[in-house]
Amino acid sequence: MLVLGIESSCDETAASVVRDGRVMLSNVIASQIDVHRKYGGVVPEIASRKHVEAVIPVILESLEKAEVTLDRIDGIAVTCGPGLVGSLLVGLSTAKAIAYTQNIPFVGVNHLEGHIAAVFLMENPPVLPFVALVVSGGHTNIYLVEPEGKYTLKGQTKDDAAGEAFDKAAKMLDIGYPGGVVIDKMSKTGNCRKYDFPRAMKDSNDFSFSGLKTSLLNMLKKRSTPLAPEELPDVVASYQEAIMDVLVEKTLRVAVEASVSRVVVCGGVAANSRLRERFREDGDRKKIDVFIPPPVLCTDNAGMIAAAGYTLLKRGIRSDLNLNAVSRWPAARG
Repeated sequence: MLVLGIESSCDETAASVVRDGRVMLSNVIASQIDVHRKYGGVVPEIASRKHVEAVIPVILESLEKAEVTLDRIDGIAVTCGPGLVGSLLVGLSTAKAIAYTQNIPFVGVNHLEGHIAAVFLMENPPVLPFVALVVSGGHTNIYLVEPEGKYTLKGQTKDDAAGEAFDKAAKMLDIGYPGGVVIDKMSKTGNCRKYDFPRAMKDSNDFSFSGLKTSLLNMLKKRSTPLAPEELPDVVASYQEAIMDVLVEKTLRVAVEASVSRVVVCGGVAANSRLRERFREDGDRKKIDVFIPPPVLCTDNAGMIAAAGYTLLKRGIRSDLNLNAVSRWPAARG
């Protein structure tokens, strides 16, 4: 089965053709990072307008790279939430139009389930059940993923997502955008134990990052002089390590509690090199196998949406033309 995936939940317009939910024949992404950089974050209205400009060329390029035409596509999978509603509607409307004119089924996909499904595009994907950490700019959730599409929420952020904590820190320090990428790179030359930032909710499987951001802000306010350039690597490395500690510790704890020996780490923050290193080191010590998709499948992409959509379509799940976009949509379901 050939599935065309379409993703437009935030600031990437993406399309991908995936065969049988496992083989990605194309993966085209039009990024808006340069557009939003001067604002220090995604501007929803601008994002939706850019999706309108990019969505058709991206889909056509995806079909061309996969060396297929629309009449060979068996189904369409499209993100319909959670995300920015204006952005989501561009991809969803396009998917509906193609499905209607080509008379092929389409299905709306949960963006978080899409991130988890990215692991099935790896050469050696894990078998179910496994524990999945979905960590991105808007989400930080831990799920127990079981057969038959069962997702059980085991932990979540009570305030900010980890990716947002990175972006806000980069803005406070005025070191660039997107914050997670800049901090990942800068921290490589820093001492991650130089500064003691808080690790909140240590005895819980939930997360909280608002106190961490406040701690950084207070540190900057108390200084009589701005941070010198040579001090920045130690600050961002220590800040990053505070995030890494809680993400790794809590996710592996959930796996132990659930008696599951496999962990999947996905979402945009999963592209962070230190997070990948820490999970593999700590996973080895606890005898837990850790699966992390390559970075291009961690950030928003349509291959993951096509992979998730394939599973739904194979189970006979279809969406109709009344399907709407939603800003919030929990992945947890029994």
